[in-house]
Amino acid sequence: QVQLVESGGGSVQAGGSLRLSCAAKRDTIATYCMGWFRQAPGKESEGVAAIDTDGSTNYRDSVKGRFTITRDNAKNTVVLQMRSLTTEDTAMYYCAAGAPPYGARLQSRFYNYWGQGTQVTVSS
Repeated sequence: QVQLVESGGGSVQAGGSLRLSCAAKRDTIATYCMGWFRQAPGKESEGVAAIDTDGSTNYRDSVKGRFTITRDNAKNTVVLQMRSLTTEDTAMYYCAAGAPPYGARLQSRFYNYWGQGTQVTVSS
């Protein structure tokens, strides 16, 4: 089974940028839909972005135009580039792999493998 390790989190001021990376081990990501999810304290987990095996992408409305998800199957990595960050983006971010039906879905129930998470903190 695939093992996922996130990196790139940290603290940034509002308006800044961060680049999250997800490195996969033990298996290739080429056959998985890859997603990024986040959970803020006291809030439910939410899907942020997903990229399917064919490169098609899906974003939650609040990050459209600010976040970009890409995948590099040769390097077995997925990247979430985040720009124009706001305090609302503060959360623990998780990388996930799965096989959701009908494209790059943002529902966590479709993903089987999860990383340990990386913290993103945006200050005003």
